[in-house]
Amino acid sequence: MLILQRKAGESVLIGEGIEVSILSVEAGRVRLAIQAPKDVSILRSELKIAAEVNREAAGEEASPLALLDVLREGGGLRREK
Repeated sequence: MLILQRKAGESVLIGEGIEVSILSVEAGRVRLAIQAPKDVSILRSELKIAAEVNREAAGEEASPLALLDVLREGGGLRREK
């Protein structure tokens, strides 16, 4: 892993066609501008992780009754008697 320090207005070049520019640094937040070829996918890491979790959950086989039991145990549903 490469760790760099950059100031607002500075940039980093990655490979032949990707440039990451620092637009601003304010209150602990960094605003980036990314220029890349259209065939390069740019995705926030938390969205990639969420997509992977969703794919894994979709692949799991569980009966609807088992899913209801999980919800009841977690307090999400209450069984009426």
